[in-house]
Order: sequence, then C-alpha cells, then structure tokens
Amino acid sequence: MTAEIGGQRPNINQRGEIVNILKSAAVIAASLVALAACQSAVQDTTADEAAIAATAPAWAAAFNAGDADALTAMYWDDAVVQPPGVPSATGTAAIRELLAGDIAAVQSAGLTMHIPESGAVDVSGDLGYEAGTYSVTDASGATVDTGKYLGVLQKRDGQWRYVRDTWNSDMAPAPAAPASVAAAQ
Repeated sequence: MTAEIGGQRPNINQRGEIVNILKSAAVIAASLVALAACQSAVQDTTADEAAIAATAPAWAAAFNAGDADALTAMYWDDAVVQPPGVPSATGTAAIRELLAGDIAAVQSAGLTMHIPESGAVDVSGDLGYEAGTYSVTDASGATVDTGKYLGVLQKRDGQWRYVRDTWNSDMAPAPAAPASVAAAQ
C-alpha cells in the first residue's frame, strides 16, 4: 500500500524528498536531545559563597592585628590591589609593602577597621566576588570614615584568594593644598 499525497500517488522524487525531510527531522531531534544532555547541572555554590563571605571579616581582623603576612597570604601571587589615591600594587611583594604601610599609618593614628560581614557574594565556576561596606573608628569609637569595597577572588587548588581588590571612601577627597606664592611667580 502506497501513501497518497493530495489524492495522488507520490512519484520517486517526491518519496525521496519525504525521506530526506524525515531524516532531517530525526537528525534535528537527536541533536536537541544531545544538546539538552550537555547542559551542566546547577552548581551548588553554598560552601564557596560561605568561604568568600568569611574573607572580608578575616581581612579586617588581620589588618587590625597588624599582620601584613596574613593579609598578603590572602592574595594570589599575580593579584592586583587598587587602593584609592595611590598606584596599584601588583604581586606579592608590592601588595605586602602597600598593606604594611597602611597598617602602620592606621595603627599610629589609633584607628580600627571594621568589616562586620561581607555584603553581596556570588560565585561562578572558579571566580567569585564580594562587595560590601566598611567603617573606620578612632580610639574613642567615633566613626571617622566609611566606604565600600569590591574583591574578586579565584579558586585555585581548592583555596579562594583575591585576584583583584579595591575600595574607596564615602568621604570627599581632601582639597588640594593652596599653591604657594613662590610657585605663582
């Protein structure tokens, strides 16, 4: 028994076209099934997010303890720190020098850094970020500065460390020193 198309029997060419259409539909269907199977399962990032969320408070604790080595260990060797008002520090030695200088300045001024908890945290594969706010208090407990930070962390060998770190104050920059009379002449 032969199928009829439009009341007529298909000729050899029409049958070939029908077979080609069915083959194409089968290939497309098989491709869609294969593509759906390639979708990765939703990644459970709960543990990674918790590890990243603990990073900023640990950073503040090491900073307040004056431990430049512990701070530096929180950064990968190729990390870049981008603080406000000074050039970026790239690599372990430059980051340690920057942080040790900041620690000395803050401690000599009797100030304390506060980062009670990370704000926003997210993870995608081996990269994650944290973003939040900080405050700085003087010896009397009065807040002398507030600001925000953003850290990008990378997971290598099962450890999360900073690859980029930056922060800035909510306070306006200090006005430029007045030009001296001698410089004006």
